[in-house]
Amino acid sequence: MSPSPASIAVTVVGGPTALLEWAGLRLLLDPTFDEPQRYGDHPDALEKTAAPAVTFDALGHIDAALVSHHHHEDNLDHRGRDLALTLPLVVTTPVGAQDLGTRGGTARVIGLADDEGLALDDPGAVGATVASHAPAGARLVALPAQHGPDEWAERLGPVCGFLLSAPGHPTVYVSGDNSEVGVVDTIVSRHGRVDAAILFAGAARVDDIDAPLTLTAERARAAALVLGARRVIGLHVDQWTHFSEGRDALEREFAGLESAAGGALLAPTPLGVRTEVAL
Repeated sequence: MSPSPASIAVTVVGGPTALLEWAGLRLLLDPTFDEPQRYGDHPDALEKTAAPAVTFDALGHIDAALVSHHHHEDNLDHRGRDLALTLPLVVTTPVGAQDLGTRGGTARVIGLADDEGLALDDPGAVGATVASHAPAGARLVALPAQHGPDEWAERLGPVCGFLLSAPGHPTVYVSGDNSEVGVVDTIVSRHGRVDAAILFAGAARVDDIDAPLTLTAERARAAALVLGARRVIGLHVDQWTHFSEGRDALEREFAGLESAAGGALLAPTPLGVRTEVAL
């Protein structure tokens, strides 16, 4: 079953990972499919605490992976990377594309700079498989994201978000690991408001950086209001020990906020369940 033009569908796998069904395309966000483990033995090593809520095979056909950044395991773990490279298309940052392009696999890997666009209906750009499922005029734009304080940018590496648009279909913003509402202000000034906002929250923290590296629940609420979103989907709130806030923090912060489409602004998206989100 496909979502109606006035909706999207989301299946949350865990952490930042979800299958987004939009405008006839099935898009995998930041693939993470490893079993629970610790990535290294240094003090700031990331630790995954739960298995994916749904297996990769159970998700069915996937057109493309959208990877906000390739160099942190909580956004692209080992199995997630290997699986992404079996898909028709992977879109990520330019430096991410350089790295992933050396790792084999059959995927067409494209790196987009901030505010650079990609025509999803153009087989010459994205391949025949993706283009055949995309509506006319479908477009993906890479957006800026700031992964923590300015002074840590070089250590934390480049990150991007994404904007999806197509005539007659909802406009969808995917934040990636952005921590700053000011970045969202800039995005709205350049690209306008959106119908759906998929926000990576969780207030990720590591010991030697005294600041959140992704949106706090409070900042997620502020970002949603800046974006004028008709519905918000919260990701990046579970399965990793360095997420300092969970889904419950988002729910408390968004309590009482109603959508212009009716019902709560924050969509209920239980783990492992395909959820149609009306816009």
